[in-house]
Amino acid sequence: MRITKTQLAGLDQYKYSGVDKSVLSKHVLGPFWTWLVTLFPKTLAPNTITFLGLCFVIINVFTLLYYDVTYEGKVLPSWVYLSWAIGLFAYQSMDAIDGKQARRTGMASALGEMFDHGCDAINTTLEVILCSHALGLNRSWWTVASQAASLCNFYASTWEEYHTGTLYLSAFSGPVEGILMICVIYLITAFHPSGPGFWSTPILTPLIKAFPQSLDLIHQINDALGLKGYWKLDKLPANVAFMSFGALGTVGNIVTSYSNVIQARRKAGKPILSPLLGYLPFFAHTLILVTWLHAELRGGVSLVHDARLLPFIGYWGMAFSYQVSQLILAHVTKSPFPYWNGMMVYSLFGMIDANALWWFGREPLVQSSPIAANVFISMSFFVALFNYIRFAREVIWQITEHTGIACFTVRHKDASGKWVENGVPDKKGQ
Repeated sequence: MRITKTQLAGLDQYKYSGVDKSVLSKHVLGPFWTWLVTLFPKTLAPNTITFLGLCFVIINVFTLLYYDVTYEGKVLPSWVYLSWAIGLFAYQSMDAIDGKQARRTGMASALGEMFDHGCDAINTTLEVILCSHALGLNRSWWTVASQAASLCNFYASTWEEYHTGTLYLSAFSGPVEGILMICVIYLITAFHPSGPGFWSTPILTPLIKAFPQSLDLIHQINDALGLKGYWKLDKLPANVAFMSFGALGTVGNIVTSYSNVIQARRKAGKPILSPLLGYLPFFAHTLILVTWLHAELRGGVSLVHDARLLPFIGYWGMAFSYQVSQLILAHVTKSPFPYWNGMMVYSLFGMIDANALWWFGREPLVQSSPIAANVFISMSFFVALFNYIRFAREVIWQITEHTGIACFTVRHKDASGKWVENGVPDKKGQ
């Protein structure tokens, strides 16, 4: 895509603004990150640090694919889950210090925020894949729900930043406490004798064993709330409880984000309802994708309870990364809100085709058989991947050319327009 002159002018006005209310970040992780960044040489670009962090998570995904490429829920060696915890913590740490490295090297720019958020968007889906496997959810609608909720959290924060100009991290936020919680899940899965099976046991089992008399009270609560099935407190599996907690967190994040937007809009004398239209692209695309998956319940090819779920989640994640990166670009360039993109059209085709038998009484064009569906879903993932790489490459090249700040090296343009290492005095044009 081509960044217009108006957008580049808006880019020149960009200034990062962030608010971090996390106590853990301020008093524990903050000092650690301040020390950690000193271990990296000033010749290493901040975006390189961010990408190296993402590589840890990508390696984690490859270990999953090595042992369970069909995502059927095989129990993996304990060291694999341990490596996931280490990889995610490494990603969090490198993601946290890239801004500090940018200030050390004099390379702070809008490109840094775009690259950081782009990697975060990719990591969100990768962690859904890994965490769902560690929780024993795998090929299930719970994994689909986890993907939708996680991406909604990310989108809400980006939507909030677009309308307020500030990135808010609450007292309990995904990038800090949320990531550490997932690390703990990996560690428990690694060291517990039952592995992922531990998360299928009722969450209150330890309490009931320690205090058998509490069971009567729990039954009374079940009756009072009308809880049935595995939603009963004494039957509720730990993984379902975690998913429910995540759903509440998503709702809370949406409410908090909108509250911050209301304050910012009122301060600027702008209407407070129109920003809500910005949720339409996300929810519309999510509805399209869930309807695509729902086709298996109406006679279509199975996606959720099949190995096809893994490449489908990958497609969903890359399409979302493209969507949210367009929003971040609009934020840093002071551009109008992006309400649609080409991947939404692609997803719409996939949805209509998958539901063709139910809606139109005819066979799907490209998902008419399990083999055809395998090819199309896998191809869709690579289409979304290459589309995002294309977008990222074009945006990075244009922004670096405009700002004169390199992306993966500690260089800048001198007065003559030549790329030179930072610290080298500028030379006038010859």
